[in-house]
Amino acid sequence: MISAYNRRMGLGLISSFRFCARSFLWLCVLATTGLAQTSPKPAASAAGTEADRAANLAESGHCTEALPLLRKAIRQTANHDLKKRIGLDGLHCAMTHDAPYESLEFLVVLSRDFPHDPEVLYAATHAYSDLSMRSSQDLARDAPFSYEVHELNAEALEMQGKWDEAAVEYRRILEINPLLPGIHARLGRTLLSKSQPSPVEVEQAGKNFEEELEIDPRNAAAEYVLGQLAADAKDSATAIRHFSRATNLDTSFSEAYLGLGTSLNSAKRFTEAIPPLETYEKLAPDSPTGHYQLAFAYAGAGRRDDANREAALQRQSAEALEAVKRKAAIAQEKQQAPDSQTPEPK
Repeated sequence: MISAYNRRMGLGLISSFRFCARSFLWLCVLATTGLAQTSPKPAASAAGTEADRAANLAESGHCTEALPLLRKAIRQTANHDLKKRIGLDGLHCAMTHDAPYESLEFLVVLSRDFPHDPEVLYAATHAYSDLSMRSSQDLARDAPFSYEVHELNAEALEMQGKWDEAAVEYRRILEINPLLPGIHARLGRTLLSKSQPSPVEVEQAGKNFEEELEIDPRNAAAEYVLGQLAADAKDSATAIRHFSRATNLDTSFSEAYLGLGTSLNSAKRFTEAIPPLETYEKLAPDSPTGHYQLAFAYAGAGRRDDANREAALQRQSAEALEAVKRKAAIAQEKQQAPDSQTPEPK
């Protein structure tokens, strides 16, 4: 339930990014400092060209002089290897010579032209982390009593699994601005994220999501969570109402279609359950749960052939999913095997 909510709100990546930035600042600096030394240098495409001159200046420690030449060269260079070299050199110079925002131009080109290159992805990870850290430091310095500071702290606490402490930060934000969109929902999320939330916490979380909808009536994720809470409480009518609203607000919200179809099945409204479940199947064709619920709806509606087809697809998708899990487990065991075989020091 909460994972689906996080995906819709886009919060997991943001909080993870900010937390990584806090935790690994010095690692970022060390890594970017070593880029020019560790990156392989392809042979110069043409001796004496401006691009080679810019790269050579950067790699010899003259970043201040090299940066404007690198910015120009990365837009004009057609040679694939040279463009990567210039991009990494420019990124290194920008991040280590107090010009961090000049790194963005190099990051755009590198991410666009080398989207799967591990060296580029590694360098970009550290650059973005450093940029995030700088912004968080600016925020703490320039607006130490703002609600944004509490929000940043709450997200970091969530990443550490400190749900009670995160809830305190979100409540402080609501004291500052009780009508701020998104905060009631985040407070509700922290209450539900505990391994075993108490009935009181579940009730409080539900109230928080309802208060969120009073502020932002178009929050599909809040509707979804309220639908799931109602489904967990065996209140199919309320669940159907919230899931229906979620699908109307966001037509790509696959989990809401599944929740709606499942709740309609629970209410024995099989014919009505078929359309949302068919939509879910289109959005998530490999989901065993979707095939199972659709088979159940077809069977309830008297469509035996369709039910048998979906039951077969459910078995196939479940077997495929299990095979993927086995492969992942085997790969993990192989990765850990050398460590377990390392002899103990004498």
